[in-house]
Amino acid sequence: MSAALAALVVLAAVVGLAVGSFLNVVVHRVPAGASVVRPPSACPACASPVAARDNVPVLSWVLLRGRCRSCAARISARYPLVELATAGLFAAVTAWAAHEGRWALLPVLLYLAAAGLALALIDLDVRRLPDAIVLPAYPVTAALLGLAAVVEHDGAAALRALAGGLLLYGLYFALAVARPGGMGFGDVKLAGVLGAVLGYAGWSALAVGAFSAFVLGGLVGVALVASGVLRRRGHLPFGPFMLVGAALGVVAGGAVGHWYLALSGFPVT
Repeated sequence: MSAALAALVVLAAVVGLAVGSFLNVVVHRVPAGASVVRPPSACPACASPVAARDNVPVLSWVLLRGRCRSCAARISARYPLVELATAGLFAAVTAWAAHEGRWALLPVLLYLAAAGLALALIDLDVRRLPDAIVLPAYPVTAALLGLAAVVEHDGAAALRALAGGLLLYGLYFALAVARPGGMGFGDVKLAGVLGAVLGYAGWSALAVGAFSAFVLGGLVGVALVASGVLRRRGHLPFGPFMLVGAALGVVAGGAVGHWYLALSGFPVT
């Protein structure tokens, strides 16, 4: 890795820390229907506003030893962990885009990494994927994918994105209708966004991304039922598996597609 690229990855991680700090607010307030802008962040125990010096991602939590400066109430370790996770995702996405030469896809992937992390945490917390995050993702994703298609001079990719969004949305909609309660309509709405990104990346990415979500969800579900953590008919939030599956589709879809074609005896170029 060149020095310039290393510096870019570090910069992406720093930006990720700041975005992660904001995601903590999003994860806490959006499910409650509260504004993510006002009022400013405050201690949940004593309601004291968080000073700017105490709002530096990760560092402030470490220096305060995980406690409020005003009342010494404990501050959950989840806050710095979300910030670190976002930084890691931003760094990894940037490094992947550089390695694959897919710079045009970087903006939409960074956006999806941030929105996806917030959605995964909210789904785990309240078993819901809020429209306040999912629905705006449609125009934002469409605009960023459209920009990528212009930069890469790839109109076919734009058409694949449209087809991928419609196909994955249709699949999840059919599952939700066929088995009410088994698949939430938040999952259906998210499927359209993920399908567009996967479709832009390629048909193999779409197939791998869609299939991986169900495989991962099934394996984890079986493991949790077998261990007694989840009841046999218990509800497991599926959004996180959709998001991880989509990431696998983008990163490994092409390689898996080539492997399958080679295994099937088809010529691979």
